[in-house]
Amino acid sequence: MKKTLESQDREFLERLQRLSCGTVQEICKELGVTATAVRHRLVRLQSLGFVGRDLVREGRGRPHHVYRVTQAGQRELGDNYGDLALVLWRELQCIPDEAVRAKVESRIRDAMVSQYAHAVNSPQLRDRFQQLGEVLAKRGYDVEVDQSSELPVLRENNCPYQELADSDRGICEMEEEVFEKVLGVPLRLSQCFLDGHSCCEFEPAEMASPPVNDAADSR
Repeated sequence: MKKTLESQDREFLERLQRLSCGTVQEICKELGVTATAVRHRLVRLQSLGFVGRDLVREGRGRPHHVYRVTQAGQRELGDNYGDLALVLWRELQCIPDEAVRAKVESRIRDAMVSQYAHAVNSPQLRDRFQQLGEVLAKRGYDVEVDQSSELPVLRENNCPYQELADSDRGICEMEEEVFEKVLGVPLRLSQCFLDGHSCCEFEPAEMASPPVNDAADSR
């Protein structure tokens, strides 16, 4: 499942990172809040894997716990690639040689496919959709797979490339092509945030046709 940070979570992690580590009392002093509030935030961030707790024994004093930002928490604090991705995408579109640009786009698409394809290998179309949904969720996507219709639907509840998509819809086309390669079937983007919908939905292009035999969709 996607690990969601509230704005207060991020501020808490940033202040704890500056402390390097600290007891509940030390964190209270740093943030100027109550011990109850600190403990509540620590429990939440520990459950997300962003804060760790160590038992410290010093001299004859009573052992005590200190809290620190984990490697996962440090990655979360530094996970701000939006500006870089936007610049790189824009520069890619500015490559004057169409053949070179197409080759670079193809390599990017293949690299994205390789991130998911190893875990999407069922002979059944419904299962492949489910597998892709699980892989995307592990990578932080807010996705769900709707199996209530004749054919499955992959639904993104937020846009993973919002700023890129706002400037160039080509990133949506690339994502659709990646999912097509991973799932092994043509897809249709039936709903999209850019069109004012509340989600992006990818469904097999055969949705408008009579039901197909899953066995025919095996790789």
